[in-house]
Amino acid sequence: MDAYDVIIIGTGAGGGTLARYLAPSGKRILLLERGDWLPREPENWDTAEVFINNRYISKDTWYDKHGNGFQPQVHYYVGGATKLYGAALYRLRREDFGQLQHHDGMSPAWPISYEEMEPYYTMAEQLYEVHGNRGEDPTEPPASGPYPYPALHHEPRIQQLSDDLAAAGYRPFHAPVGVRLNEQNMPYSICVRCQHCDGFPCPLHAKSDAETLAVRPALQAPNVTLLTHAHAVRLETNLAGTAVTQVVVDHEGHEERYSADIVVVSAGAANSAKLLLMSASDLHPHGLANSSDQVGRNYMFHLSQAVLALSREPNETRFQKTLGLNDFYFRGPDFDYPMGNIQMIGKSEPDMYRGEKPLATKLAPTWALADVARHAVDFWLSTEDLPRPDNRVTVSRDGHVVLDYTPSNPTAAKRLYHQLKSMLSTMQLHEDHLIHRFAYMKTDIPIAGVAHQAGTCRFGTDPATSVLDAHCKAHELDNLYVVDTSFFPSIGAVNPALTAMANALRVGEHLAGRLGVSYAPPAATGAPR
Repeated sequence: MDAYDVIIIGTGAGGGTLARYLAPSGKRILLLERGDWLPREPENWDTAEVFINNRYISKDTWYDKHGNGFQPQVHYYVGGATKLYGAALYRLRREDFGQLQHHDGMSPAWPISYEEMEPYYTMAEQLYEVHGNRGEDPTEPPASGPYPYPALHHEPRIQQLSDDLAAAGYRPFHAPVGVRLNEQNMPYSICVRCQHCDGFPCPLHAKSDAETLAVRPALQAPNVTLLTHAHAVRLETNLAGTAVTQVVVDHEGHEERYSADIVVVSAGAANSAKLLLMSASDLHPHGLANSSDQVGRNYMFHLSQAVLALSREPNETRFQKTLGLNDFYFRGPDFDYPMGNIQMIGKSEPDMYRGEKPLATKLAPTWALADVARHAVDFWLSTEDLPRPDNRVTVSRDGHVVLDYTPSNPTAAKRLYHQLKSMLSTMQLHEDHLIHRFAYMKTDIPIAGVAHQAGTCRFGTDPATSVLDAHCKAHELDNLYVVDTSFFPSIGAVNPALTAMANALRVGEHLAGRLGVSYAPPAATGAPR
């Protein structure tokens, strides 16, 4: 059995970022990734392969509360979900860290304040090379520094959209985006500003994902080891049940065991909960770190709606994800409760429609779908999903994830949709057309779209109502931490990736102190921009 100082299970926004932070420490670090490196191949940018053939989606089967199986939209690769994300890197709003009343329930306070997280947000924006402009978004929280890179410019149709919104009294802003684009010096830019970014892998490594900007730099340190095809299946403890002593791994079909002074779980909210539940023992009969019966509970994944409107003029935009609108984040007209965030998503293409709605588009001629795509302006609406104890992850007898979920904040989601629909004429879009898509989900089973999953191992100060303490250490075990979005007690209404990255840096600072090494923030790669 090999021994390490730190084992990190999962290489996504949480685990990958933590590895990057701890790499200069000199401590022996083992990264366990159940998948492989995502292949760099022409199919990365093939819409049919990605959206119809589901080339990069896991073969897992999960089950809903009725026992119906479905294919979750998860990605098991080095870099995790960030390999196919849209790289929208928002901070949670300052108010999201406090208690917020919603129409359909309460969003709880965090055990730490925004001010405590803020330095790590700044560090994460530097590390992940975020483009943006401070001061445009009316809900923007205070920041200790500017974005490291200027905001991406809007292409003509999106600039017109922004101008029309501003003329109508709204406050559109340049969305914070993590792409490695140098618009001032394109010959040296890694990103080419293509239309195959949001929902696609990038063969150029031009997306600010956890593989490119965290794992690869971490592996340059001789003390960091990555093991792929290594699925952690169980954690075992000492005789007192107070510390994890072994990580049991299925490595290419063979059982292997590893030990470390500190074990960090970062497998994604559902799979992290599954691992703890599968680690039940006589000392922990309900699962590891679960005497509170909170592991797996309070699952959240945003009430998201992908919709397309039809522009009166063709929309020739290629990179569409440059605009956001938070005017209705905390309240709306005649609705004194939070509604959520509106942002653009990647420009739709005909093969996306065939992948999302195969039956509805089966007989549609290609020219018709192409005409819809040419005039489409695509929006992503995100409403906060409220934590509910009965929205939970459990594990079936044969070891499959079971996801029991009921929407928690539907009124606000409906209001946000109708708010956008009421604004279509303002944006020179056809007033009667706001068409639902299944972008990112590629299925009409809503719970399969798990890109923003969170909340199954919430942190807090009370061991009776939380799994982790404020440092994301399990209340019941001295050396077990969780640093993916499982720790979220609430999810806000913006993309969770940057918060997971910032928190991993925050926990990294804590672990560095525990390991007795000096704190040295990781720097950006410094590659040509």
